Amino acid sequence: MTPPSTIDATVEVETPEHIAFRYQVAGPSRRFVAYVIDSVIRVGVLFVALLVIGTVATLPSAGEASMGMVLVLVFVVEWGYYVFFELIMCGSTPGKAAMRLRVVKAGGYPISFIDSVLRNLLRAADFLPVGYVLGVITMAIDVRLRRLGDMAAGTLVVVEERHTVSRPLAILPPRQEELRELPPRLHLPPEEIDALELFLRRLGALTPAREAELGQLLAPVYARRFSITRYADATRFLFLVYHQATAKRRVVHGR
Repeated sequence: MTPPSTIDATVEVETPEHIAFRYQVAGPSRRFVAYVIDSVIRVGVLFVALLVIGTVATLPSAGEASMGMVLVLVFVVEWGYYVFFELIMCGSTPGKAAMRLRVVKAGGYPISFIDSVLRNLLRAADFLPVGYVLGVITMAIDVRLRRLGDMAAGTLVVVEERHTVSRPLAILPPRQEELRELPPRLHLPPEEIDALELFLRRLGALTPAREAELGQLLAPVYARRFSITRYADATRFLFLVYHQATAKRRVVHGR
């Protein structure tokens, strides 16, 4: 992979199903704006909370407990804000969402709780010596624009593309002789069905050589799984597998 030549780089990630996804990786400019937005929100939360604590502190029984509450609150907001939102917003935060950014694993998968905790704990190291200087330097020399926290957690911050709702995938009605070798119902995990659909939707957008290459990588996997000894065309075979795997879904939607 060649180093990125722009502030927002593009990287290609290949899943275990041999489907390649192209991501635009967020550079320092987008991430800085997202950080500013999140910082404003955090300061606002702290301000409101401190007003409440200040009201409580005026009570005779409050004593020194109010100072402890302030310290705990600052700690929770500073370290828990990003972890909380990255978990409930699938790798995003209010600031990242505003800039259409999302944290994902290096393989394109959603991040876990441990990933989020690890990348945010190392935010302190990225801040060194001041103002995230080390983090910016690390991003500048890394081909995927990762800071230290991303490297340790195996994550990327990507730019989400705007998508329109896709039309249902058009499949030419299969002939009976094509379906004889396949079970009447194929049970595939949802992620495999989505991967197949993604590949089939990209037909026509890829070069014929690339389509044939991807088809020849995927088709034998399903042929072995369902004990299919032969098929005429790899791409057509994948259409048939998708057709049979989504047969129950089509019946439900048809009702």
